[in-house]
Amino acid sequence: MPPTDVCDRARQTKDARFDGLFFTGVRSTRIFCRPVCPAPAPKAQNIVYFPSAAAAAAAGFRPCLRCRPELAPGTRPADHRLGMALGLIGEGWLQESSVEALAARVALSPRHLRRLFIERLGATPLQVHQTQRFLLAKQLLSESTLPVTQVALAAGFSSVRRFNDAFKASCGAAPTAVRRRTASQPAGELILRLAYRPPLDFPATLARLRTWAIPGVERVTRECYERTVGDSSATGWIRITSRPDKPELRLHAFNVEPADVPALVRRARRMFDLDADLRSVHAMLQLDLGLARSIRRYPGLRLAGAWDGFEAAVGEMLHGTESDEARVRAAMGLIVQRWGSHRVVAPPGLERCFPSPACLAQARLEEHTGMAPAIANVIRCLAQVVDDGALNFRAGQVLEDFVARFVALTGAAAGCAQAVALRAMGDPDAFPVESCAPAALPDDWRSASPRWRPWRAYGLALLAQELRSGAGGRGLDQRQGALLRGG
Repeated sequence: MPPTDVCDRARQTKDARFDGLFFTGVRSTRIFCRPVCPAPAPKAQNIVYFPSAAAAAAAGFRPCLRCRPELAPGTRPADHRLGMALGLIGEGWLQESSVEALAARVALSPRHLRRLFIERLGATPLQVHQTQRFLLAKQLLSESTLPVTQVALAAGFSSVRRFNDAFKASCGAAPTAVRRRTASQPAGELILRLAYRPPLDFPATLARLRTWAIPGVERVTRECYERTVGDSSATGWIRITSRPDKPELRLHAFNVEPADVPALVRRARRMFDLDADLRSVHAMLQLDLGLARSIRRYPGLRLAGAWDGFEAAVGEMLHGTESDEARVRAAMGLIVQRWGSHRVVAPPGLERCFPSPACLAQARLEEHTGMAPAIANVIRCLAQVVDDGALNFRAGQVLEDFVARFVALTGAAAGCAQAVALRAMGDPDAFPVESCAPAALPDDWRSASPRWRPWRAYGLALLAQELRSGAGGRGLDQRQGALLRGG
């Protein structure tokens, strides 16, 4: 959490850059708010700050109905173990497993994990998990017309009665009491707000996603990202757009199951890097004066990710043998057309699902796509180890361990594994030089990268953007290179 004086200034000025980095509790009302809350400022003696929504809820404060803390962006802590644990909790780890299992997964004792959470977040792992479920339920009640029974299911409650009791204990009211009037929506459509800390260069993110878009599965325009979701038996698809008047994206989900909503939100946030705290990232990177100039040029540049880890891995396998992104997309399109399931009900351009690992593990890729036998074998190997469960793309993995396991199981290059870690898991320290800036990044620039940890991926993204744009013809000029070399 920022120092108290910084929290004071951020709250008084309603600075959206601090949204989600702390929460304001008002002792007189027992309500907690975001720094951007539009309500009149309370008296200073009634204010207490919390490092997380879970800490405020654990202290007995209820979420504000005006600023809606459930919309606040998440955080990505620099502490690697804490980040791993939060990623696993976000994926629902504590839904099925215990805190002890979570601690073992991140190589900490349960006592140490609990102490780490309390020191940094002001709440235990279980309290963080429970607060996340409750806030998701509150958002669905406020923004959708889903019945309470489906909201309970989406929030991970198997019993509506248990959900009602937990919600009333946290909010002080029954779920139906906080339900807002919502505008009529077309049947089967759900619209959710996804807040972020500005700045965010949404067009730049879309431009990167457009170069990777899989024909038939994904479609990227200048205004939005669209894709199919679910397996071959589903008809769901999503659209992600930007709000020009607010630091928010909009997730439009069509024909999706309520139980799938948490995963959709989680993937969208990771894909557009919405939980990044660029203020902290830039504070470190701009110590390299060459990067400081790039930050001034591209202050809202984020890490563009992938919706699905397996899709990203197949794409990166192809990218390792073909530097032309258009040809990689064409090859992915051939794979989808030959082995991807056809959607009976889907918008134009979104008629397919990407083939499953089990399907591609048996596919004769070289016969139907003209792919070289060597790369076809590597992709089949990848599909097989993913289908067997030996390799996955879940959050909470140590970068070095994932890279070593990916290389050992698939035979791919380490650079390919780094690119997958970046796109599939959003690892901010991944450093896929060959994928982002092949041959154009001098060795002395690479040697500067250890100073950027744990945000190497952002440094590389800035340099790659300079290379793509040419910086008005200057590109990565000699002066900028000298500044990086000198630190």
